[in-house]
Amino acid sequence: MTRRRWIADTSTDTTASLLGAQAEHLARVLRAQPGIEADIVVNGHVYHASIASVSTEEVAFNLIEELSSEPALPITLLLSVFKFDRMEWAIEKATELGVATIVPIIARRTEKHLAQAADKRVDRWRRIAQEAAKQSRRADLPVIEDPVALATRLQRPSTAQHILLAENELDITLRQRIEAALTASGSELPNIEIAIGPEGGWTNEELALFQKHNWQSASLGPRILRAETAAIASLAIVSALLQTSHTPQPFSSP
Repeated sequence: MTRRRWIADTSTDTTASLLGAQAEHLARVLRAQPGIEADIVVNGHVYHASIASVSTEEVAFNLIEELSSEPALPITLLLSVFKFDRMEWAIEKATELGVATIVPIIARRTEKHLAQAADKRVDRWRRIAQEAAKQSRRADLPVIEDPVALATRLQRPSTAQHILLAENELDITLRQRIEAALTASGSELPNIEIAIGPEGGWTNEELALFQKHNWQSASLGPRILRAETAAIASLAIVSALLQTSHTPQPFSSP
């Protein structure tokens, strides 16, 4: 039977604890008892653990042994802020697909009331990511950065491969961009940053700004996709290519 997985709020070298809502859920809803075993994520590592003590304020675990785990994929998603219900769905699914970082972007066509309310939504987005990480049995949490204006974010120094999903790109697909990045990176996985535009797309001024900062445009095909669809489709493509390229091939005798 698969053990439940939890993400520690605090830890030492030999113990970990769940606090607040996680502890209350374990104590009141699941009626956890000392001795019950679970998997605990601590600072990007997964441990087989057993419950040492239970209260509604804190559930403490003894760490038994570290387990093997898959790290997050080296993908940063620049996600223009759009309607919050759909954005929450995109954050949840992006977490399940293994994204390392999500950057909420205030774009020119981000609706004004959404831009103004975005800062107040960050804690909720982080909680959604935490629950999705537990559900998908990740060994870590994606970083959900504070919302930032596009121009400010593009000024940040980065050695990643920068890819802009653009409706006006008709010749080069996202797959081609990723395959080129894999070839250039050799045995190492490349760091990838992907930008997803808002409803209505990027403005001409924003496209020029991306070009100024050496972002390369790519296409997901001829259809116009919603922002959340584009985010998940692009992550699925990149994830599959990154994992396939670094999966050992079975040995075949000559």
